[in-house]
Amino acid sequence: MSDGRLPPRRRWLGWTIGTLITVLILAVGWVAIRGIGAVTDLQQVATSASQLKTAIASRDLEKAETVSQKIEHHAASAHSLTSDPVWQAFGVLPWIGPNFRAVSEISAIADDVASDALAPVLETATGLDLSSLGLSAGAIDLTPFAAAEAPLSDAATTLSSAETRAQRIDAEATLPALAEAVDELRTAVTQAATVVGSLHGAASLLPPMLGAEAPRNYVIAMQNNAESRSDGGIIGAIALIHAEGGRITLAQQASTRDFPALETPLPVSESTTALFEDGPGRHLQNITSIPDFAEAAPLIATRWQERFGTAVDGVIAVDAVLASHLLDATGPVAVGPFTADGDNVVSLLLSEIYAAVPDPAAQDEIFAQAAAGMLGAAFSTADPQKLLGALADAAGDDRIRIWSAHEDEQVFLASTTLGGILPSDGDAGSHVGVLINDTTGGKMDYYADAEITTATGVCRGEPTTQVRVTWTNDAPPDAATALPAYVTADGAYGVPAGSTRTLIAIYGPEGATASRIDRDGAEESVQTALLGTRTAVQHEVILAPGESTTITVEFQGEGAGDRLTRVSHTPLVREVAIDRQDIRCTP
Repeated sequence: MSDGRLPPRRRWLGWTIGTLITVLILAVGWVAIRGIGAVTDLQQVATSASQLKTAIASRDLEKAETVSQKIEHHAASAHSLTSDPVWQAFGVLPWIGPNFRAVSEISAIADDVASDALAPVLETATGLDLSSLGLSAGAIDLTPFAAAEAPLSDAATTLSSAETRAQRIDAEATLPALAEAVDELRTAVTQAATVVGSLHGAASLLPPMLGAEAPRNYVIAMQNNAESRSDGGIIGAIALIHAEGGRITLAQQASTRDFPALETPLPVSESTTALFEDGPGRHLQNITSIPDFAEAAPLIATRWQERFGTAVDGVIAVDAVLASHLLDATGPVAVGPFTADGDNVVSLLLSEIYAAVPDPAAQDEIFAQAAAGMLGAAFSTADPQKLLGALADAAGDDRIRIWSAHEDEQVFLASTTLGGILPSDGDAGSHVGVLINDTTGGKMDYYADAEITTATGVCRGEPTTQVRVTWTNDAPPDAATALPAYVTADGAYGVPAGSTRTLIAIYGPEGATASRIDRDGAEESVQTALLGTRTAVQHEVILAPGESTTITVEFQGEGAGDRLTRVSHTPLVREVAIDRQDIRCTP
């Protein structure tokens, strides 16, 4: 007869299942409680971060210190709550795992930034008065910058690492609300990394580059985005500035007409020759077609030295859109018969002036006046904090390029976006790029628009990166007769008035090769070149007013297929629309 008890094996199985269920319930309760606590802490971090920005902007450093301690406490708490073994175990589960991993990584990033970046930045803010930027009687006091270099270096390193880690979070696998939080984190960390990186660069480079040890001379090349070149635009004006003891003065201005085409071109790289023949080595205006500013800038310096005999310590290239950022900080300036401000300066310099002042020589004079006026205003009437913000915004849009003839300075510049060199692939992801160069001979790119779409994945068994560029001529239908001949080029270079002819080069990740190329679904002849280990494919495109074309290049092999693929591109008059889509493999 049975005594009513389960067999030992079944009892053991029941106990085991019961124990597992109990553990699971406890674990779920554990992570729920810790999750609520972590989210609350992260919300406090976000709120306090906003308060910190306000405190620093108002120079209330005592409040900033108090708020930063609060941020550090809540960030450390969130990190602790989401880094225990139970939380990590939930992170490996299917479906829900990515959400746990994302919260854990967000908390870890916040903790690192709070403990290793905030303190150095606040230390710097104490010694470096951003409300005046060290300006005194038109000169910059360089002493505080040298003292700030070490703490800013630590902060910049932390933020650079945080930016890479934030990009690595697989937000697409998380819940919508969490994905939005990840995007906000990425934006905030990238903005902080850009600003602190710029401050670190300033602290490292400003003292020597502004003549703390010896006088310096720099060529300023001003690019006109209405006639695109790889780095921004054709060189439309050029000048020399002198820096000594922190004081900057405009030493000399020149016109591109002072630099006639060379009978014997300066030597350029094989990749430059493959894409643009010897034009950049022969014509000053075309040097910025070279996509690597470390190659382009020495040619600009050489042309100035050969023409005027002045030794050059470096080259700074800026584009016309930078003027809008500067005038937001300085206020309006007189530009010939016009008054330019942050709202109208781009349309004034890149469009309206050609109708109002048809003589090219008179245009050059107005461009020179604009450059002198903005430079003078920047170091006399500009609000220093607004000036710093304007320069940081322009640098973030790749509208400033700097090269130094001094090797140690150039090594540092080359490691930043200011250096304008081709990007390097690595842990932070792969890079692709789009280079735009006008060959219409006019100023029609004021009406140009570009959209860039990337997609990564696996096609035909190979890691694949697709880059799609849509290029549009948005000139008015009657551009041939409504626009000045100087703008349309009036057919002088074989392009019908109102139409545009553009070289569009797309380069892929390092080591990848172009496996498929088409324009509007059809194949056509292209130019190819190697930019280092990157394959570049260049189309020549002619568009009438209102027309668009779409070029698609598919790269496969080493470096392709990286989910974190980033896009570099020629800065245009208008913002370039960049999108990432799911990959659609072509047959």
